[in-house]
Amino acid sequence: MSEAPRFIAVVDIGKTNAKMVLHDLNERHDLAVRSLPNAPRRDGPYPHYDTDALFAFILESLTEFAAAHPIDAISITAHGASAVLIGEHDLALPVLDYEAALEGVEGYETLRPPFSETLSPPMANGLNVGRQLFWLQARFPERFAKARHILTYPQYWAFRLTGIAACEPSSLGCHTDLWAPERGDFSSLVDRAGWRPLFAPLRRPFDVLGPLKPEWAERIGLAGREIPVLCGIHDSNASLLPHLLALPAPFAVVSTGTWVVSFAIGGRKTALDASRNMLAYVDAFGRPVPSALFMGGREFDILTDRAPAPPDEAALARVIEQGLMVRPPIVPNTGPFPDGKGDWSEPAEDLSAMVRTAAASLYVALMTTESLALIGANGPIVVEGPFARNLPFLRALGQLTDRPIFAPTDGTGTSAGAALLALGPEVAVAGRPTEQPVDLVPIMGLDAYAAKWRNALAEQGDALP
Repeated sequence: MSEAPRFIAVVDIGKTNAKMVLHDLNERHDLAVRSLPNAPRRDGPYPHYDTDALFAFILESLTEFAAAHPIDAISITAHGASAVLIGEHDLALPVLDYEAALEGVEGYETLRPPFSETLSPPMANGLNVGRQLFWLQARFPERFAKARHILTYPQYWAFRLTGIAACEPSSLGCHTDLWAPERGDFSSLVDRAGWRPLFAPLRRPFDVLGPLKPEWAERIGLAGREIPVLCGIHDSNASLLPHLLALPAPFAVVSTGTWVVSFAIGGRKTALDASRNMLAYVDAFGRPVPSALFMGGREFDILTDRAPAPPDEAALARVIEQGLMVRPPIVPNTGPFPDGKGDWSEPAEDLSAMVRTAAASLYVALMTTESLALIGANGPIVVEGPFARNLPFLRALGQLTDRPIFAPTDGTGTSAGAALLALGPEVAVAGRPTEQPVDLVPIMGLDAYAAKWRNALAEQGDALP
């Protein structure tokens, strides 16, 4: 790309929804957004992602974007905990839904490296990609043997667009068991299992893998043009990237979506505890970053019956005064309290939508506060994603941590971070990810409410030290 690119089409495959975004790098805002629910298919040998439907959505969106705006490049971001086995032409096996229960993985633990090597905690179902690969190889040995490449998930979409196979460290470093972050190389598991020859070549997220295939360029109305396709990046690391480029340490980033992922940049030195879903992610530059995660977006949806209603002050006051609270985890075996018995403190069936939303927002704020404390986060907190628009959450998080809260809702996020890849790794300052901290009104009684919540956890043996 000889001239600085401006209009970047971003493929953004989230666990709950897939998005296509046309992002203007000069103005740092989205010009167009299209969305599609990302519902796993239940046919076939196991629950899996509908990659053909997703790819059709990608091409349809690119066609719509190209008709209205120039496209200078395509970048890609996608959720973690997924790998793709490529056969002679496309999939050797469907792309496993990481929430599928994996039965019959005996023997994996003898291969799995220690946490000290991978900084990847043991997680439920298929959330460790190494476990996925081990299960697929054991259950489908003939089809697994036909695989020519193992690709990380964002790079699968780059492969569909360019025909060029690659892997990338931010996705390999996403609690996969496959990566040794401090060494910057595949973990011992990859060699013990004999998978190293299958992994596609390692590339940086900023690298241009190649041009969009001519057949796709013609289909979307850009025949004769070479459209560069970036290698791509794991989605939470895409959210982190603008702030790595623009903010001085120490600071923290809370990337929200299906998962709430907290990153500590330049924080206090603290030991990572695998039993609390603490880990090291790997940033766009290949560096390990202390992190913690819980399934906050999914839990919020469950707690609000997927019908949240912004609470008024009366709803918040009712929750605080009555001590109505949620104990973790709502999604079993996840987050900093994975062994708890998540539930409401009292029956919630008759609660109004505003009261449920108020309690759920405070719950996610309390869990985020605990996650940030675990990883030694210091300095201002930047909230990315849907919870940047949840005012009770922001108010509670600011009060509980006693730190400035930034909540940008334009020019940042996963798709904007992925668009920045087109500028290359040498860009000095990404520009305006944050301007002023949010002016947050305190919530009366919150500190006592939080103490009561922590006491309830202590009574069931889940309190943090």
